[in-house]
Formats: sequence, C-alpha cells, structure tokens
Amino acid sequence: MKILVVGGAGYIGSHMLKRFQDTDYEIEILDNLSTGFELNSQNYKLHNCDLSNKDHVYKILKENKYEVVMHFASSINVGESYINPKKYYENNVINTLNLLNCMLELKILNFIFSSTAAVYGEPQNIPITEDEKISPVNPYGNTKAVIEKVLKDYDKAYGFKYISLRYFNACGAHIDGSIGERHKPETHLIPLILQTASGRRENFTIYGDDYDTKDGTCIRDYIHVMDIAEAHLLSLENLMQTKKSDIYNIGNSQGFSVMEIFNLAEKITNTKISFEISARRKGDPTQLIADNKKIKDELNWSPKYSDLKTILMTAWKWEKYLSKSN
Repeated sequence: MKILVVGGAGYIGSHMLKRFQDTDYEIEILDNLSTGFELNSQNYKLHNCDLSNKDHVYKILKENKYEVVMHFASSINVGESYINPKKYYENNVINTLNLLNCMLELKILNFIFSSTAAVYGEPQNIPITEDEKISPVNPYGNTKAVIEKVLKDYDKAYGFKYISLRYFNACGAHIDGSIGERHKPETHLIPLILQTASGRRENFTIYGDDYDTKDGTCIRDYIHVMDIAEAHLLSLENLMQTKKSDIYNIGNSQGFSVMEIFNLAEKITNTKISFEISARRKGDPTQLIADNKKIKDELNWSPKYSDLKTILMTAWKWEKYLSKSN
C-alpha cells in the first residue's frame, strides 16, 4: 500500500516515518520544509510542495497513486493564532481543503487527520471523552474543528473515509535519540524547560499560577510522540479494514501540572532551572485530560512511553544532542 505523509519532515510526522520503517508500506512525503527539516525525511522520497499550490498537489497525487494520505502539516501555536488568525485559517483550513479536494477528484478516499484536544475548549467533564461538546476557545482550535466538520460532511456526501486523532500534549523524543522536538521558535513546555536547563535559554516562564489546581498552574495530559505514531499506525490499519470513519482521543489519561513537570525536570537534569511567573496566556484552559478508553478498546492501543520520567528523559537526551550541535 502506498501512503503519502503530509508534513513528514516535522516533529510528529518524522516519528511516524520512523515507525513505518518496521512495516511493508510504501511511504512518500509531502512537505514545504517551512518548519520541518529535510534530514527528518529519513531517505524516503520527499516532494517539496506547499499545500497552497493546488495544481502542484494535484500533480503529485495523480502521478503517484496513493491509497491513503496522513496529514500532519499545520500551524500549531495557540498564542500566535490570536495574533495572526489569517495564517491559521489559510494554512489549517484553506490548504487542508486544497489537499482534500485534490484527493476527492482523484478518488483517494482514505485520510488520517491530526486534530487536537483544543477543539474541546474549556471542557465540562474531566477526563474528556470523544463525546464532549466541541467548543474551541482559540483560533487554532477553531481551525481543527472546521476540518473535522468538513470531514464528516465529505464522508456523508462522497464516502470519504477518515480517522481524526485528537492529540493532547505531544512530547518526548525517539527512544534512540535520533529525532525529537525542534520547533523554531519553540513554544512547547518541556523543550522550553530543558533548553533553560542546558543553558540555551536564560530562563523559563510559567504562564499563570492562579489556576484552580493544587499548585495554581494549569494541568495537561502529556503523551509521548512514539505513542502517537503507534496510534496512527493502528488507525490506518483499522480504517483500511473497516472503511469506517471515526474520532479518537490520543492521551495518557493522566494530568500533570506545569510545576510537576518543572520539578521532575530539575531532578532528571540535576540542574536548578531559572524561572519566572507571568500572567496567564489567553486561551489556555485550566486542565485538559483525555479519556482514552475508546482507542484502547477499539484499536487495542496503549501508551508505552508516556510515563513522565520516560518523556522527560528522552526529551533531555535530545536536548543535550541539540545543545552540543548548536
């Protein structure tokens, strides 16, 4: 089976490629390398293409006859999405529609979509099941919710089959240390803490210590990127076997506060990490914790690398490599 991995040179996409190395699937990548890295393509064929160029996308899809498309490419910074929503609607909605419509024209009707827990906004229930009301509180979450609605409509109208995976907080690095998280600029919690520990960053900022939590900092569900890749593989297999569209949460079903992450990071790095407290960021919910029972029961998925110590140790190994390379 031939599969196109869109955004395969990025953080999660590159870990998906690594997981595919143990399979017989024929894999190619489409990426514009705006945030990804060519080294992450791991010797797979790379099509350097921007999804805004619909003619180019159509040409690649037509010439290569893929059966499935996995879509990892999107803009993901919640804070930036408030400042520049135009970028987010163009990249996450319009460009994704370009991809979907090219697929539709060529009758490529199998799609794995990277969605987000941000579609839930401030949830009414914790842990969050897939049946929780969709009520995003930031433009980033809005863009993902729009595409989920499009996919539902495309399935009803055209038989377009998909699985949408709602990630909670993706984190960690590959266990072998070969790839990891490398955003420019970096905005994710764990890399920011570890960059401060390694000396690449002067200090770490905690945004808000007045949340209604045990230590005042917000709580998130952290899921290792290798567990996310495994969820994609199982979703792919399920989609091709059942031809049934579905939505799954990808989370650890445990919540940790920012201070809990910070304190464990100090222990693992054996470093006193400089930090400061700042005001809350707009659009940051108090807590997001997944109920992952559905994907466990239906796809037999279970997180293997998502205990907090493993997450931080793999991320620290990667950070030490990056700090020596720079």
